[in-house]
Order: sequence, then C-alpha cells, then structure tokens
Amino acid sequence: MQETAVAGSVKTLIRGAMVVFPDRTHVTNVLLVDGKIASVDAMDGTRADEVVDAQGLALFPGLIDDQVHFREPGLTHKEDLQTASKACAAGGVTSFLEMPNTKPPAVDQELIEAKYRIAAGKSVVNYGFYIGATPTNIESLKKAKGVPGIKIFIGSSTGDLLVDDQEALERIFAETSLPICAHCEDEKTVRANQAKLGEALRVHDHSRIRDHQAAIISTRRAIDLAVRHRHRFHVLHVSTADEIPLIEANSGLDKGGFITAELCPHHWCFHVGDYDRLGTLIQMNPSIKTQRDTELLWQALVEGKIQVVATDHAPHTLEEKSQRYPLSPSGLPAVENYFALLLDRASRGSCTWNQIASWTSDAPARVWGIVGKGRIEVGYDADVVLVDPKLKRTIENSKQWTKSKWSPWHGTTLQGWPVRTWVGGQSVYRLEADGSQHVSDAIRGSRLTFDHQRGGYWNTTQGIGPA
Repeated sequence: MQETAVAGSVKTLIRGAMVVFPDRTHVTNVLLVDGKIASVDAMDGTRADEVVDAQGLALFPGLIDDQVHFREPGLTHKEDLQTASKACAAGGVTSFLEMPNTKPPAVDQELIEAKYRIAAGKSVVNYGFYIGATPTNIESLKKAKGVPGIKIFIGSSTGDLLVDDQEALERIFAETSLPICAHCEDEKTVRANQAKLGEALRVHDHSRIRDHQAAIISTRRAIDLAVRHRHRFHVLHVSTADEIPLIEANSGLDKGGFITAELCPHHWCFHVGDYDRLGTLIQMNPSIKTQRDTELLWQALVEGKIQVVATDHAPHTLEEKSQRYPLSPSGLPAVENYFALLLDRASRGSCTWNQIASWTSDAPARVWGIVGKGRIEVGYDADVVLVDPKLKRTIENSKQWTKSKWSPWHGTTLQGWPVRTWVGGQSVYRLEADGSQHVSDAIRGSRLTFDHQRGGYWNTTQGIGPA
C-alpha cells in the first residue's frame, strides 16, 4: 500500500504487531505519520523517527469511553481532567465523552465551551462533552453544537438534571435532533421501595431500592419515546437481564435502528453477593443486581444484543465511600482497568480481540458519529494502543492514576495489559519492563468532532472515517 507522507512530519513504525482490524487480526506493520495512520502494511525497512518492535504484542484502536464523570468543574477533590485523562491513557483510552452533571451542570453552550477550554489545557487524551437536559432548557438542547449528544437523567435525581415529567420528555424527543442517552431508573419506584424499607438501611438494601422494576419501567418508557418520535437513543449502563429483550426488540434494521445500548464492567463483574465483601465500594446507580443478571448481561454482549462497553467512571474519595449507607455516594472508578478486564476474559476464551475492539472503539465511534476514530485504517487518527496479551499484573490501589487512588478490583490479577498508548500519533503512556509507568505531561489531546448525519450505529457498516 502506498504510504501517505508529510514533509517534515514525525513518523512512528510499529513493526510486527498482531493488528486488530474490524474483521480480522493480522500480523503487519503500522505506520503513523503526522497524527494519522498512514499505512497498515508498511515495509519492514520503512524509515521512521521511532521503530517499535511489537513482535508478540497486539495493536488495538484506541478505546473510546462514552460514559465518564470526571468531576471538573466543581468536584475536583474527587477527580479532575488531568488526573482522569492520565488514567485514560494508562488504560488504553484515547478518547472520552464526559457527562454533564458537574458543578455547574453543562446545560447550555456557554457552560459546555467552558469545559472544552479546561480540557484543552489539561487533558492528555481526546475529549467530548454531552449537554444535559433539564425540564426547561429545550432551546439550549436544540441549539447545541460540538457535542456527542443529549444526556437525560430519567430518574436517579441529580439536582436540576432530573427530567421525570412526561410532557418535558415528549418535547425533548420530539423537538431535538441530537442523539439522546439516558440514565434509566424510575424515580417513583425508587422512592416507593425506599419508603417500604424504612430508615434502618444497609448497603445491601441499595439493590432493593433501585431494583429490577425501577430499571425496566424507565428503560421501557425511554424506548417508547424514542420509537414513537423516531429519535436515536442509547441506553446507558444496562443493569438487568430483563432489559435486554426491550432493547433487542427495537435495535434492528427492521425497527429503524433507533436503539443502542451499553454494558459497564461493574454490572458484569459484581452481583449482590459481593456486598458482603466490598460493601459501599460497589454501590452504583443503577445498582448491582443478581449473579444471573451478570451472566446474562455478558452473554447478551457477546451475542451482539448490547453494542458498547463503557465504564461510567464516577470516582469518590475513600473517605466519602466509607460513610455508613445511605450517606455513602454511588459511583466507582474504572477507566484505567476495564480494558484489562476485557483482555483477561479474552485470554480465557470468553470473548475475542475483535469483539473487544468493536465494543470499545468502533461501536462508540459509530453511535456518536465521532470523525476519524474507532479503527486502525489508513486515514484514521493515530490513536492506538499496544497490548501485551501475556502480561499479568495485579490491580493495586496505590498504583492507580485516578485521583481517588482506589479500585473495587484491588488485588485482582489480570492477564493482558496496555503497554504503550499513542494519541494523535504522540506517545502518551508507556509501561516499562520493570513495572514503572509513565504518562507524558506535555501531550494534549484534541476536541472530538461529531458528524451526526453520518453517525448512528446502524447507518453504516464502514464506521466514521476521516473527514
């Protein structure tokens, strides 16, 4: 293949890697030139500023985490865009989409642009920010630009971001054009369950308060809105097996392709039996469910009924999480470990590398119309991750890049880890042979570009390529 060269540009040759393409894995040489993928079958002798010997290693497209809470502005004692983006780089995540429930919440263009300005000065990976829906900001939602989509909290009250009124929801789905995603838990059900249980609560009750019915009722409601208004809709953090038929029934081409969904690692890793061991560390919204749910959710992912894997990275300090329930906040950090959790499953035959690349890169790029991302292909952005599939490492709180410095997977040994991450062709993360890790403070990611006309999971089988 003819390589694309730019006079005076920086070249990196990744030689002999097992490259994970959308439909196959093939040992080849990948050339990165001036921030782009210039060749996927470069000659061994191709001149480059750096030649990386990747024999025995796998090269994945950079991960895109489409659901994170990085806490800036307003809650930076928990996390900020610098610490969070470093955690991304260490975990193989080269792009993130951040939720609007910061302080102040990102509910209009001015507040969104303020977050972009902060990211431009701090983030070592690429970034995008959702606009949040409120019961009264319909005009801001209609005018929003440069965002992946609209986030609605349908239940799980988050200040002014709770939108539970049917008339307001109807207007949002009917009058806006951006893709919508939602946190689906029925507020009335949650409140009724809590009233029944009274005040003497323990963390185990969290999954009784935010039970299966709370999730099912709200997901059914949101899907009905999307189908009636023919509006693209993404179901965030599916937590129950009973939601899968609702999603599957409305996600195919014959249904218009309006519905996609995602799974988070805590919902396939943990179940209610783990509260005895981990307590409030696994307190999440939506809540952890049963072991049956974890097994069937993973099965649905492998079978293609769920398209995306994301983290819902939502850190709090250990001091905050150690408070007695229900004073303890919901949320956990995951962005730097979920790739390894998936790679470990692949090492045990539970999924394939191609599936992982689809769930974490190609599918989120297509769902949100992210230009130039999601694949290792000529012309795409040079966001790639080199993985040692045989490397075993143990997750340790003290070695976490997230500001919160803890993980619910502390003490877990996994096989398969990122050892090098490039963002826009620049080496941002490196794991050395002695186990030391380095993230470059000098690198800055870029603001993501969205093409919603070309986007949408079902709109194309070719992905969102270079502009």
